[in-house]
Amino acid sequence: MFQGEQILLRITDAQNGNEEARSEIVERNMPLIKSIVRRYRNRQIEYDDLIQLGTLGLIKAINNFDLSFGVQFSTYAVPLIIGEIKRFIRDDGAIKVSRQIKTMLIKINRYMAEFRNRENRDPSIDEISKVFDIDRAEIIFILESAKSPVSIYSENDDDGLSICDRIADKEDAYDAIERLVLKDLINTLPTREKKIILLRYFRDKTQSEVAKELNVSQVQVSRLETRILSKLRTTLTAK
Repeated sequence: MFQGEQILLRITDAQNGNEEARSEIVERNMPLIKSIVRRYRNRQIEYDDLIQLGTLGLIKAINNFDLSFGVQFSTYAVPLIIGEIKRFIRDDGAIKVSRQIKTMLIKINRYMAEFRNRENRDPSIDEISKVFDIDRAEIIFILESAKSPVSIYSENDDDGLSICDRIADKEDAYDAIERLVLKDLINTLPTREKKIILLRYFRDKTQSEVAKELNVSQVQVSRLETRILSKLRTTLTAK
């Protein structure tokens, strides 16, 4: 692995378009990807596909990492790698598609992530079609085949937060590694923000109970909570 400032310099180079730096970071972090992939090898997904998914998550981490996050790059990268694999497993479980489509979906997702980072927007169907030399209708079919009826990454219409954003969620999203990452991020929050998260999602307090303890209104707690969760989401997920 890189040490200290060296990794930060290479990440900056990669974010500025240096593909050699990007490839070097991926290569250096391949042991990290493989260690995560091993946990999902019993999910009937090809090992090479899992490696590609993990690599896509790492690329997202490279593209979006910022020193202001207050965590090490590897700490930031782990949930993105895991998230990319879990997202694919969930979607794959909802709609069965051929291995060829799965492989093409991974390639398209990687291209879209790199395009989004470079152009600050999503590529159009026509742009994707030209790059992969595939008919527009087929591109749409491939993208639609990955959609799950209900995804934990779907945003709620009321507050714009996904189920995944709800820190108290009890499903397997928070295994040992993810709990460690979340703990590190929460510890970087200002005292009052940290207290709100701990009371709401680790002690199951209502917003009214938190408001009473902090001597503020329930509306203020609601606004602060939304802002804090959005801040954590920015760190935990790719833009």
